[in-house]
Amino acid sequence: MARDPMGDELALWGKVLILETRGRVSGQRVSTAVGFVEEPAGTLLISATDDRTQWARNLLADPHCRATRGTETLMYRAALLEGPERNAAITSLILAYGTPAERLGAGPTFRLVPDPNGIAAAGPPGP
Repeated sequence: MARDPMGDELALWGKVLILETRGRVSGQRVSTAVGFVEEPAGTLLISATDDRTQWARNLLADPHCRATRGTETLMYRAALLEGPERNAAITSLILAYGTPAERLGAGPTFRLVPDPNGIAAAGPPGP
């Protein structure tokens, strides 16, 4: 799995998370840096800028994923958001990341819910 050094550094600082999904075609683990907002309950909000965003399409096919922030990696299950919940999530992400995030909302939006039993679905931890 190819790594993005800048994304890894931003994740280490807690600015983004490294999201690992299972490729819906390849079955291989795929990782990408994604902006997020943490909710008080420990869930995370993420949103794609386009319906063709690969990580979002992977989550729609298999909602089990892994996210790394700083030095902590946890398993999650992605829940697709719609309606007012989706709109509120997109607003939170735009407020957190500023103008460049304004394209958010053109693709799927998810709430990542901690899933301690999700390890088998997502595979072993990456390098």
